[in-house]
Amino acid sequence: MLVGRQAEQQAIDQVLAAARLGTSGVLAITGEAGVGKTALLDAAMGGATEMRVLRATGIESEREIPFAMLLQLLRPALGALEGIPTAQADALATALALPVPDAAAIPGGRDRFTIGAAALSLICRFAEDGPVAVVVDDLHLADTPSVDALLFAARRLAADPVVVLVGVRSPEGDELVAGVQVLRVSGLDLEAARLLIEQETGRAESDDRVRLLHRATAGNPLALLELGSDRDVVESLETELPLRVPPALVAAFGRRLERVDAECRAALLVAAVCGGGIRLITDACEVLGIDVSRLGEAEDGGLVALTQGRVEFRHPLVRSAVYSGASVQARRAAHRAAADALPAADVDRRAWHLSEAVWYADEHVAALLAQAGDHAVARAAYSVAAGAFERSASLTPEAHERRTRLLRAADAAWTAGDGSRALTLLDQRSAVGSSPVEDGDVREIELRASIAARSGSLREALELLVAAADRAPSADAEALALADAVHATYYLGDARTAAALADRIDALQPRIAGTRPRALGLMAIGMARTLAGSGGAAEIRAAVPLLEADPELRHDPRRLSWLLLAPLFLRDATGGGHLRGLVEEVRGAAGVGALPAVLFHVARDQSTTGASWARAEANYAEAIRLATETGQETELAMSLAGAAWLDSRAGRPAACRAHAAEARALCAARDIYVGEAWVSHAVGDLELSLGRTKAAVDHLSELVALLARLSLDDVDLSPAPELVDGLLRVNRRSDAAAAASDYHERAARKGQPWALARADRARGLVAEVDFDSLFHSALASHEATLDRFETARTRLAFGSRLRRAGRRVDARTQLREALDTFDELGAALWRDHAATELRATGEHVRAAGASVFEALTPQELQVGLQLAEGRTTREAAAALFLSPKTIEYHLRKVYTKLGIGSRSELADLLAPTDRTSAKTPAHRDAGQ
Repeated sequence: MLVGRQAEQQAIDQVLAAARLGTSGVLAITGEAGVGKTALLDAAMGGATEMRVLRATGIESEREIPFAMLLQLLRPALGALEGIPTAQADALATALALPVPDAAAIPGGRDRFTIGAAALSLICRFAEDGPVAVVVDDLHLADTPSVDALLFAARRLAADPVVVLVGVRSPEGDELVAGVQVLRVSGLDLEAARLLIEQETGRAESDDRVRLLHRATAGNPLALLELGSDRDVVESLETELPLRVPPALVAAFGRRLERVDAECRAALLVAAVCGGGIRLITDACEVLGIDVSRLGEAEDGGLVALTQGRVEFRHPLVRSAVYSGASVQARRAAHRAAADALPAADVDRRAWHLSEAVWYADEHVAALLAQAGDHAVARAAYSVAAGAFERSASLTPEAHERRTRLLRAADAAWTAGDGSRALTLLDQRSAVGSSPVEDGDVREIELRASIAARSGSLREALELLVAAADRAPSADAEALALADAVHATYYLGDARTAAALADRIDALQPRIAGTRPRALGLMAIGMARTLAGSGGAAEIRAAVPLLEADPELRHDPRRLSWLLLAPLFLRDATGGGHLRGLVEEVRGAAGVGALPAVLFHVARDQSTTGASWARAEANYAEAIRLATETGQETELAMSLAGAAWLDSRAGRPAACRAHAAEARALCAARDIYVGEAWVSHAVGDLELSLGRTKAAVDHLSELVALLARLSLDDVDLSPAPELVDGLLRVNRRSDAAAAASDYHERAARKGQPWALARADRARGLVAEVDFDSLFHSALASHEATLDRFETARTRLAFGSRLRRAGRRVDARTQLREALDTFDELGAALWRDHAATELRATGEHVRAAGASVFEALTPQELQVGLQLAEGRTTREAAAALFLSPKTIEYHLRKVYTKLGIGSRSELADLLAPTDRTSAKTPAHRDAGQ
């Protein structure tokens, strides 16, 4: 029976009860060493007899073994592995070092998020036969890849009969469980401390003695018992000097070790080094000539427990005291013995033990560690790989190889999401000494640039990429570095630098041999010239077939989004349509680390074409979530800016302003001027749609000034057509005419249909006479684009002018088309404007039907769209990194909100067509 833990037990019982009823729960039990976390977990499992338990304990000696804890945890559930999606099953099997048909061919199998999703699927599949408790003690001691996978899965549980309970030492493990429900366990109160001492010792202690112990231990149960049984320690506490519990506990454990002889302590040291497996402990003891049976004395003394072929220390501090109390020579000998006792094929563990056994440079050990790092990379255990390569480098005698291994360590650390560690390792590499210009140096600069660009330091990334190009060993490598540099200038809105880089790439063209550097070089030239207002479309069109033909680009996570840059820059119905299909083909296999950029570009394309705005909204939401989760501030800022633009078009003022404010703060802090321009355009056009014309003109005028200051002369970034509309509404006709004329000149220079259509619309708005031909010209240009919203804006403007000219019948044709398109897209405010104009022609228009999407949360919308496209529940779960039951939970809510009862009805309602923003029909009767 636990003493003084009624509140904690009640909190745990609540999440257990919810799991029995099918509502998942995750609870992290945190507290200092010895406070009773393990006792609470044991008590919880003792009362959960009807639940199947997956249990594991973090073991410090296995901290560098990738997925050691995850294998321990999931082993009882591996029989359900065949019931989860094949790609996830193969990825998880690879991570756990289980046999798979062809691990190298697994798409996305090297991604730590895929492994987390696979763990989620397996646990939920295992729970289909009854409630499951997932229990991990000492999570802070487990290997990082296992922790990442477990917490990734835990945070996505919702509607499965699964409870996850983890014990975490505080403060070491507090950051691990950020974002999940935490139960903080503190020391016992004075009365509970008295009861515990009496219950465990069988004797009553004096009030003064209990108070003294309680004050010194802050009620830590383990400390109360350990220190309370040692008269010398208690007497020393009477000095009332300030004491910290952990040192006192270590001292107590050290005194207990003094009660066993040297050979027993030697056997305990081997057990501490080997990590618990009795077979390895026995073999290592044999290497050292130690009698392993002496561990029995340690068990009698309460230091260890021998159960199920393992040696478990009573508390991690016992193990720490054993290891720390031994001499350096004894520790190294124990590690050497463990390495000698391991089979030769167990490269990873042998490498780590040998690295602890030597204190001098040793290429043999360094090479083994590098091999262990390779194994960790193959299993997506990038944090472990970084540690292996780093330690390998420290033991490498030769400077060149040491630099190579430090670079690999930094690359692995960055892939694991630890940018600061990666930069520290790169700094160590730079300090190893100078060497001739080599490919490794260029790769170091490119890695620094990648870290800078994704974390939002775009100016630094640009400088680094130019430096990498300066040192590139070939024209191909130089072109790739320069292309990435142009990409950075795009976000920075630095048209001048982009143009200079484009000229440099252009000069390289005759010497470029590879398809990818040629394709990206052409794209970069086209992007730079577009930003400068000096052409660019021809180069982008020339890049399209090369991009389509390059299979390597589809498997390069850093550059996958380049596939969508061509259609985004060309904005017409012919430029790079096949590339959209390629992105759809590979995005499902892309790792989560690459997805924010991919999803952002996909959403931007969907929100600026005739594709479904609902899908764009769902993709923006997912991009924002994943960019936040993976710390990618550049993608986060751009996704928020893109979402604000879509909110503006759709007529969602509150959402637009919220997204805009968050995006603007990030863009301002990181000099992401293109994102800032998008935000200004979105907010200005929103004000225009709300009838707040002065505010709209102010916002749009500020954007014009910003673009001029940056020398960003891409006509597609200009808000001139919207500004012309606003200026006319505030009776500034001459200013509107000047803006329309200037915009038309720039659009004509570019010669692309999207800009030409908007230019003719602006001229049609200000024309005194013969505006018909200008609007018809605009509509003809719109036919060559995919942006149905812009077409509807032109029809609305045309219809309005026709109505004011007294041509009501002609006006109705344009206004009906505009109304229908706004209705289908979900552009609520613009739909209202079209309806008002149509009513003014004498036609009766009934109230708009509500969008079926408005009632759904982003998560429900994503689930509905996945299933409407024909995916099964399990396929949707795999795509959204959720469990099948969570998908079904959200689906039930979708059915209720939409008033439907089957997937066929859902498919009809949300089917992906050119008119996908489904609404309740808005009937209309023709008038005079």
